Amino acid sequence: MRELPGVVSIREVGPRDGLQNEEPIPTEAKVRLLDALSRTGVRRIEAVSFVHPKAIPQMADADEVWQRATKVDGVRYSALVPNTRGAQRALAAGFTEIEVVVSASDTHNRRNVNRSTAESLDDIAELIDMLHGAGAQAEVIIATSFGCPYEGDIDPTRVAAIVERVVADGADRVAFGDTTGMGTPRRVRDLLTAVRDRNADIPVLLHFHNTRGTALANLLTALEFGVTEFDASVGGLGGCPYAPGASGNLATEEAVHMLHDMGIDTGIDLDALIDAAKLAEDLTARRLPSGVLRAGPRTALTPLP
Repeated sequence: MRELPGVVSIREVGPRDGLQNEEPIPTEAKVRLLDALSRTGVRRIEAVSFVHPKAIPQMADADEVWQRATKVDGVRYSALVPNTRGAQRALAAGFTEIEVVVSASDTHNRRNVNRSTAESLDDIAELIDMLHGAGAQAEVIIATSFGCPYEGDIDPTRVAAIVERVVADGADRVAFGDTTGMGTPRRVRDLLTAVRDRNADIPVLLHFHNTRGTALANLLTALEFGVTEFDASVGGLGGCPYAPGASGNLATEEAVHMLHDMGIDTGIDLDALIDAAKLAEDLTARRLPSGVLRAGPRTALTPLP
């Protein structure tokens, strides 16, 4: 096994990916959560998405949330967009890191954005040019990379071919979304092997859901492949509105707790992160799935007798 990295970068996605799968909460509550997360030491936050309010009503106030949020020096904020109109809104709001999504599964892509994967890739090529022309970076997120709720297993070579296409079109980085929580260590190994056989140098980020309880095992497997960038959501908030049953992102505090115990630095204050998770629980008025939130950092690290 290769030596594990000493530093890992976590992008906190609770304010966007997390809240989009919850009942809508007030703008002021979203700002409070975003500001609390900005104070935890996390270096990257996915703040909002600029989507049509009929598609994702939870993000209808994205412009106001971003305008009212306190931006902290040293934190890189990003926004997700589904199309050219969303990208224009994100650029107008001042974002310079923008994510676009395409599904490896054609069926999921049609359910998500009402077009085929091939059609989305053509649109994304134009979006990348537009974003670069405006001085912004473009990250392409490949959803359903490890499996689809409609089509089942996804061939890793299909995902690798999508990576090859978007890299050729100028993507600055690529992320792989375990939209359904079907990911396992075996699937992570197969995907990363297939991708790196074609594009060894492209920066990659992994986004795991914990629907089937494998998120931390998947993260560890990716670490063994040298991956150092991951998404996680405070308290385990989130899922996917277009993937039935795909609830629960990897909880940020669970990832941080494990990484710190392994001697891997994230720059995040775990106590502050747990406080933010408690706030998320209060704001959403439901019990969140995070085990660390239940136990607390010190209890969780106490050796067994």
